[in-house]
Order: sequence, then structure tokens, then C-alpha cells
Amino acid sequence: MKIAQIAPLWECVPPPAYGGIELVVSLLTDELVRRGHEVTLFASGDSTTLAQLESVHPQALRLDKNVREHGIYEMLQLSNVYDRSAEFDVIHSHMGCGALPYSRLVKTPTLHTLHGIFTPDNRKIFSHAKSQPFISISNNQRDLELDLNCTATVYNGIDVDRHKFYATPDEPPYLAFLGRMSIEKGPHNAIAIAKATGLPLKMAGKIDPVDVDYFESEIKPHIDGIQIQFQGEANHAQKNELMGRAIATLFPITWREPFGLVMVESLAAGTPVIALRLGSTSEIITPEVGFLCDTVAECIEAVAKVKEINRSQCRTHVREHFSVQSMTTGYEIAYQNLIEPKFAHNSFIRRNPLLQLAS
Repeated sequence: MKIAQIAPLWECVPPPAYGGIELVVSLLTDELVRRGHEVTLFASGDSTTLAQLESVHPQALRLDKNVREHGIYEMLQLSNVYDRSAEFDVIHSHMGCGALPYSRLVKTPTLHTLHGIFTPDNRKIFSHAKSQPFISISNNQRDLELDLNCTATVYNGIDVDRHKFYATPDEPPYLAFLGRMSIEKGPHNAIAIAKATGLPLKMAGKIDPVDVDYFESEIKPHIDGIQIQFQGEANHAQKNELMGRAIATLFPITWREPFGLVMVESLAAGTPVIALRLGSTSEIITPEVGFLCDTVAECIEAVAKVKEINRSQCRTHVREHFSVQSMTTGYEIAYQNLIEPKFAHNSFIRRNPLLQLAS
């Protein structure tokens, strides 16, 4: 198939540190190329990919201080994609609601992955375009009131082999937290859990401009470099080691997280996850690999039980349910269902039994 992948321009693909959407796009795009598809990636010019790269700006927008109107570059990118729509069998947008107005104007079908959440403002455009084909990244993410045409749920996947496995945690033990320093991610809850258990907490994550006040008032005063440690933004290897050496990764979110890639990355390293039961956490965490809690108090109690978890089972759980291979197959099925008349009898379908079953 000839596939266009559209990534946000805010971060490069793959991201050097934090950037869940861009990481998923990178893994999916490269795996599609390995499977023989002809893929064009529309992303920032500093992206690295096995696909053909097309960009309207040489670097990630967040790194260019001269860029003031980010929306202009998004419009340029989407105009470029849809001007060339006839070149592709399917267009895959990871732009939230950005591509919705464009995709209705061309014959080439667009699949929209819902990576974010619904807000009072964006609900208006989603409702207006609800008949377009969407992919949810968890069942919980779906909004029944909007009645979107969600054709499937495809869980995000990771390259398990790129995550080092840690059979045993460090001594003395510590807890890990990885994520944006925002109230939605719950770093304040992680600090409360660590203080209640007496265990050190090692934290890493980026601080977006919108979250500076929250970080300065709610997080920074607790950072003493001893019990509460903050390492700043971490790259892949640093994240892997931070979580892999911990006895548990805390995921005490305060919002309906659509997926939560950190949970999967922690499990791949062999580290159990203690999460609040919100959003997608119940679809990722099972009793064999972690603890789902309804309150911070329950999270505190769960810390004493993490030794019961088999760390090898954590990694197996990811390999079986959240690998890049399973994610890519899910999207291949979704693409084929969109363009079935064109591909129903070609060699690609014949050599992919899963795709035949999906029709």
C-alpha cells in the first residue's frame, strides 16, 4: 500500500526524550516500511525515518524560538498532504482534529487516530466530522455521546527489544515516576506516596510552559535531592534505566489517560506499575503485572506488595499485547478495511491471513 503518515510538528519523529505520539508514529512508520509498504512521513525536517520524509519546516517547532504561530505550519503541512492525496491509497493522521476539514475534500480515505482527549472546543469539530473513520487507542477513550465512527481500537505498541530487562531492582529500593510535570500526570500524588512509604522517589519528565506554575508551587518545594529527586527530561536509555531499577513505577494520574505509554515501557523493563484506576489503566494493568487503585491511600498500600509480582511476566505481558508488531498489524487491518475494493484480491491480502479475516 501507499501510505501517508502525518505527525505533529511540535516534536521530531522519533522524539529525543518525551513525546508519546511521535514515538508511536516512528515505530509504526518504520515497521510498515519493513513490511514492504511505500510510506511517506510528513513531519518536522529533523525527523529520522525509513520512510520518505516530507517537511514544511526544518526542525521541531518547540525548538525554534522564531516560530510564533504554530498553526500556520500545521496548515502548510496538511495542505501539502492533501494536495498530494491522489498519490496515496490511505492517509493516516495523528493530528487530532487538525486533518478533519481537509480529509472530507478528497477521495483518498483518511484514518484518524485519537491520541488525545475531547475538550469542550474540539468536541464541536469531532461531532461535525463524526462519520469519518477513527481509531481509538483504548476502549475507555471512546466518547459515546459523540458517537464517532470508531472502526477499531488499536493499542499503542513499543519495540520491546529496545528496552533492557532488569530482573531485580536496585538496593536500596526506590520508586520511579516518569511523565510531564503536570497536574494530569499526578507527580504530586507520586510524592505523597513516596513520603508515606519512606522510600526515595526518582522523577523525570519535561516541564511545558503551561505547567511551570504548577511545578514551581506543587513539586519543586518537595525536591530535596535525597528522598525526592528530579532528573529533568530523560532520553530513552535514561528512562529505561530509571524505571528498570525501581521496585515500582507510579502512575497516579488525575485524568482519563487515553493510553499511557509509560506503563508499557515500565513493564517492558520488568518493573510493576501502581496506577490509579482512570482512563485506560484497567486495559493495560492486570493483577499479574501491577496494581489498580482507587485512591492514593490504596497506592501506598500496594507498594508493600510489589515483591509479589514476577518481573519476567511484566515483560511477557507487553510482548503479547503491546508490541510494535501487534500495533502495526492492527493498523494494516484498518487500512485494508478502508480501501478493500482496491486491494481485496491482490497479493498483499493473499499473503496476510489476518487481513482476510478482518474483511
